[in-house]
Amino acid sequence: MATVSAWLAARSGIAFLCRDRSSAYAEAGRTGAPDAVHVADRWHIWKNLAEAVEKTVTRHRACLRRPQDEVPAPAAGTLLPDEDEAEQGPRRSGRLSDRVRRQHTAVHELISRNVSLRGIARQLQLSRGTVRRLARAATPDELLVGRWTNLPSILDDHKPYLHQRWAEGCTNATRLFHELKERGYEGGTTVVRRYVSRLREAFPPAGPPRRDPTVRDVTNCLTRHPDSLDEDESTQVKDLLDRCPALALTAEHVRAFAELMNNRQGRLLHRWIADVRSDDLPDLHTFINGLGQDLDAVTAGLTLPYSSGVVEGHNNKIKMLKRQMFGRANFDLLRKRLLLEAAAGRS
Repeated sequence: MATVSAWLAARSGIAFLCRDRSSAYAEAGRTGAPDAVHVADRWHIWKNLAEAVEKTVTRHRACLRRPQDEVPAPAAGTLLPDEDEAEQGPRRSGRLSDRVRRQHTAVHELISRNVSLRGIARQLQLSRGTVRRLARAATPDELLVGRWTNLPSILDDHKPYLHQRWAEGCTNATRLFHELKERGYEGGTTVVRRYVSRLREAFPPAGPPRRDPTVRDVTNCLTRHPDSLDEDESTQVKDLLDRCPALALTAEHVRAFAELMNNRQGRLLHRWIADVRSDDLPDLHTFINGLGQDLDAVTAGLTLPYSSGVVEGHNNKIKMLKRQMFGRANFDLLRKRLLLEAAAGRS
């Protein structure tokens, strides 16, 4: 602080002093240039506001979890593809169904030759009861429907719950199996997996699950100009603010402060502070308490055209050059590189 104060004191006629809001720089400015008007840098003011917004978003992190997209689910009594044979016609395939079809064809071919049921049973090596059922069925589908659609399942009592969880967006068979076990399901995981597989085929989810926005995502959207947001970001922000009144109020205050700052309306700062205090936003209250400790400089920063933006730009350039040397070069080399960069920029 003493070094800065002495440097300022050695230079008379300083009318405006642009600085960040560090108390050490403020004290050095008051000591070294007592007549200068202190101007708080707008970039640092906005950075402090963005930090307060981030804390507010973190405080309401639960609002960032979007409601699950509704997934089509079977209504009560709806039959799944493998269960609706009676209404849509059988679509079974496999060794058992293929054997039934072959036997049905063979039996009816022999019947057309006037072979007795006893003779058919002897030729095909089937029981007479089986031959009788095959003979009575006009098509093999009648046998298949009767065989599978009316059999009870260990999963029957739990299907309404499965349908409910499917509609809520839970489509993971393993997770559903464990939930059913907690509800008293005594069957194995294979039955659940097969049923979930049929659910997935008949009622597929609308699309891949969307990622919930992070605290940084939301903070970034709330502190950027609305025109710079793409369509997805605008929709995301709108949905979030509809669900979370506290973040909606925060967004309104941020937009009002941005207009105040961009239009150099520092005279309206007191009104903005009063509006913020009227809402239950603790982190923004902390921000305005900080403004109050340096209110004259902040008001000047939001009113006057002066800014330390050029200085911050040079600081960033120096940091970039320093990083390019991986910390292995001394100050002399850094100085030489900076001068060469400046010379190249003028040429």
